Amino acid sequence: MTELDLNFVRSQFPAFQDENFSGLSFFENAGGSFPANTVVSRLSRFYITRKVQPYATYDASSQGGKEMDEARDRMSKLLNVTGEELHLGPSTSSNTYVLSQAFRTLKCKRNVIVVTNQDHEANSGAWWRLSRDGFEIREWKVNRESGQLSLGDLKSLLDDSVLLVAFPHCSNIVGEINPAKDICRLIQSYGAFSCVDGVSYVPHGFPNFSDLGADIYLFSSYKTYGPHLGVMYLSKRLNNLLENQGHYFNEHIPTKRFTPAGPDHAQIASLAGIADYVDAIFNHHFDHEATPEERAKCVHELQRNHEKKLLAPLLNYLKGRIDVQLIGSTNLKSRVPTVSLNLGASVEKVTMGLCNDGMMVASGDFYAVRLLEALGIDLKYGVLRLSFVHYTSEQDVERLIAALDKYLP
Repeated sequence: MTELDLNFVRSQFPAFQDENFSGLSFFENAGGSFPANTVVSRLSRFYITRKVQPYATYDASSQGGKEMDEARDRMSKLLNVTGEELHLGPSTSSNTYVLSQAFRTLKCKRNVIVVTNQDHEANSGAWWRLSRDGFEIREWKVNRESGQLSLGDLKSLLDDSVLLVAFPHCSNIVGEINPAKDICRLIQSYGAFSCVDGVSYVPHGFPNFSDLGADIYLFSSYKTYGPHLGVMYLSKRLNNLLENQGHYFNEHIPTKRFTPAGPDHAQIASLAGIADYVDAIFNHHFDHEATPEERAKCVHELQRNHEKKLLAPLLNYLKGRIDVQLIGSTNLKSRVPTVSLNLGASVEKVTMGLCNDGMMVASGDFYAVRLLEALGIDLKYGVLRLSFVHYTSEQDVERLIAALDKYLP
């Protein structure tokens, strides 16, 4: 099995060549990853040579428009959907809010929306607000001990009155990978739509959206080595059903119907740098031809195998600390390297100690307030979250474990 060439990977990120990050280990990747050089270079080029209104006939404008179109085309192929199904907004929170407003006016006999208390507030709060408009909101609740979601519990909430089920592909606190494909199939068997929050999953590998079967899938490109944008897949069926949220004269353009506030043109163009990065990793490790979605799958496997290799010693260490509450499972196959610890009143002291030793970490609620409340965690303190991705090294994890051993109570 091909192993990830970490030296090559880290050479693709300007941050690892910058003296400001020398000697530091970054463990807050769930809050946002470093951007790849391919993204930074495209963004810089656009700001310097294309920063005009795009799609006019003069060269700088037409080239800018072409780069924006290239980004949409390449990202959609990477995710195995059409360009018309990909919507680019300022953030995932913004995309979800706009989408919920479109559902608000949908003429339909179904009036139930199911949300979870495992999710980031971006994929639950906007739906909860629809209770003001006559929708019934049902909550798919986590197990109060494990933080996990049960398919059996979801089945008990589903009937022919359910319009939509919104759930996370992966929790940004628990780190548990939910069986999204199976969940989407179950939801669709009841004639309802599925809305998957992939913000905490996609940094660990780009899914094949067509294979997954979700009606809506959301993620944030600033957590996938790119610019600060929200990327939303929306099926053609839903696009046609939902009311336009953009300018009335753009209603006939599928990609403008749900982005009333268009994001920065340069950032859109730089999204192609994410596809460049996936191609660079693939070409370095493999010597066969492959479609964009096949390349994404191969790189996904490289990422996950490397992450599991690094996650194992950290989980083993934490399992040996009976005085520390680890949130979620220790099963490597069913989780990503987002590790949260409930330390109570000592969390601030531990966080500061880790930071002083060169660990870039953070603590708090991370917009998963409903989950922390369900788990009985004091919101005053929140959790210490340690999150990494495929560019993290074994040495980083070794330094983290040594620092934890030094500062944990």
